[in-house]
Amino acid sequence: MEKKAPIVAVCSCEKTMPLDIEALKRAGLSDVREATQMCRAEAGLFKSLLSDNQAIVVGCTQEAPLFEDMAAAEKQSLNLTFANIRETAGWSDEAGHAGPKMAALLAAATIAVPQAALVSLKSEGAVLIYGKDETAIAAATRLKDILDVTVLLTKPGGIAPPRRDDFPVARGTAIGAKGHLGAFEVAVEDFALPTPSSRSEMIFGPGRRATSHCDLILDLSGGGALFPAPELRQGYIRADPANKAAVAEAIFEASQLIGEFDKPRYIRFSESLCAHERSKKTGCTRCLDLCPAGAITPNGNAVAIGAELCMGCGQCAAVCPTGAETYDYPPSSVMLAKLRAMLLAYRAAGEHSPVILFHDEDRGEALIHALARFGRGLPAHVIPFAVNEVTQIGLDAMAAAFAYGASALRFLMPLRPRHSPEALTRNIDYAAHILAGLGYGEGVCATIETDDPDELRATLDRMEVSGAPLPVSEFLPMGAGRSLTKLAISELYRLAPRKPAAIALPRLAPFGSLNVNTEGCTLCLACVGACPTGALSANPERPQLNFSEDLCVQCGLCVTTCPEKVIALDPRLAVPAWNAPARSIKEEEPFHCISCGKAFGVKSTIEKITAKLEGKHWMFSGPNAKRLAVIQMCDDCRVAAAVNEGFDPHGAPQRPALITSEDYIRLRPKQGSEDE
Repeated sequence: MEKKAPIVAVCSCEKTMPLDIEALKRAGLSDVREATQMCRAEAGLFKSLLSDNQAIVVGCTQEAPLFEDMAAAEKQSLNLTFANIRETAGWSDEAGHAGPKMAALLAAATIAVPQAALVSLKSEGAVLIYGKDETAIAAATRLKDILDVTVLLTKPGGIAPPRRDDFPVARGTAIGAKGHLGAFEVAVEDFALPTPSSRSEMIFGPGRRATSHCDLILDLSGGGALFPAPELRQGYIRADPANKAAVAEAIFEASQLIGEFDKPRYIRFSESLCAHERSKKTGCTRCLDLCPAGAITPNGNAVAIGAELCMGCGQCAAVCPTGAETYDYPPSSVMLAKLRAMLLAYRAAGEHSPVILFHDEDRGEALIHALARFGRGLPAHVIPFAVNEVTQIGLDAMAAAFAYGASALRFLMPLRPRHSPEALTRNIDYAAHILAGLGYGEGVCATIETDDPDELRATLDRMEVSGAPLPVSEFLPMGAGRSLTKLAISELYRLAPRKPAAIALPRLAPFGSLNVNTEGCTLCLACVGACPTGALSANPERPQLNFSEDLCVQCGLCVTTCPEKVIALDPRLAVPAWNAPARSIKEEEPFHCISCGKAFGVKSTIEKITAKLEGKHWMFSGPNAKRLAVIQMCDDCRVAAAVNEGFDPHGAPQRPALITSEDYIRLRPKQGSEDE
């Protein structure tokens, strides 16, 4: 049975914005129902749609809870989704031209988003309050009836002892911390308990090292944070003790952190694809270098991702060259499917120069809403696209957006982001080189860093957007990780105004070639054994080193493994090379065993070894000169020859006696001698 198109229910919100129904229909939204006040006076219209038992897309997010309650009352299990077409399109000084943008936003909402995998965290309510004065004691007093409180005071002075010991108070300085909500561990030095006889002020005993285990930490010390990127560490609450309002807010937040909590599992990890290490040689460290939460650690050949610590910035997935780490909130293929639906609908509605504005669902969305309510709203050709974190955007999304018809991309960032956006900066740099090389122009991919709604609009107005329509791809986003990125870039290349054989990219790019000094290469093939993707391969029939550029992830393991140090990375984009067969980097004639004639080793190498040993080592000189033949035999013949010849490897000539310090003393001329 053919699946019915979803019903699209749109509302002019009491005629505060125009609705271009014809634009929606041109975009393929065939079943459109229009209202003026669907949430109140015309609620009956929405209820009537429920009887059709059909998927519904509602062009309103403000009243989503009300519409969900109506659907639940009718006991309809249907696909009900929502799209904000008011603050993002209708409330704008260009609302009269925003019909195609509304169509794009509604079309994107028709793409189903799978339910996220969850990680459970459990807190029993054991809190460590870390402070330096009475502020910590006061906070503990307010929390003692809710949480299991322990107070740790760093270098306290003149603290009056409490009348009742309702909670433990200790002295100590935190020198390190690790863990997450429900499982923190704090290393403490100078730890000591107060004496029971403390009178006017707490007197502490001798200090020692100790470790505190707790479910959450309330840091009121006013010193440096115990964790990098502390705002990303769930269960670690920090406030300036001099700011009473901040302390009160922190106390309330801590009081709520008892029980079981679910958080999304942001990253899907495939250990077999990781190119971090081989044979204790380090290769790719991109994710380790960028993770702001410290959630990624080395783990042998691969890395390990602590899902309890990961806060979803997505930088690891955005820079992972192999696809071992992929974003899963939602999966990249779903995000690209939304981009596809959005941009194809916008083009079908009659416009051809859309700009995608990526923003996060928190601060970015608030900025866009403020611009709509108190300012001029977004321009009609700027389509907002909400993601969990802007830093999760990788090359796959950038390439796909242009292939689907975007004329420019902008990434809305706050002036003071919670963590460094280095992954996004890198990918924008890579995309800029690729787009310029393919003839798409300069500056089509950039960030906008502002917390001011009016500045956001002014920056968007200053953009220069190409007026000429570009070819549009309709490819389906299949796969994940590197395969999805290659698919998107291949489509972008296919439609490009220019198609160069190769485009140079900055360092750490996920694509590239190798430069090998073939004169220094001995064809030891250590690099082949180290390569985690099979980009470097050997020929089982003869000494030969081959390279497949489409498989190279520029991890650098071949560089660190090569004993001759003759390999260098060459980051570049060469799409034609992706479809070419493996090319030979170096090959030589094999040496044939002088006993059985079987080919083995490299002829030039065997000859060099023979020349270096001949007459220069006791095992292969004088009466043992005939033993040079074993160097020129294959493994099997060499073993047979060694067994049959009865050679004693320990029969080396007597070495000269070592001269000791006593010998020097004995041989030293005596004072007063004629030799003196």
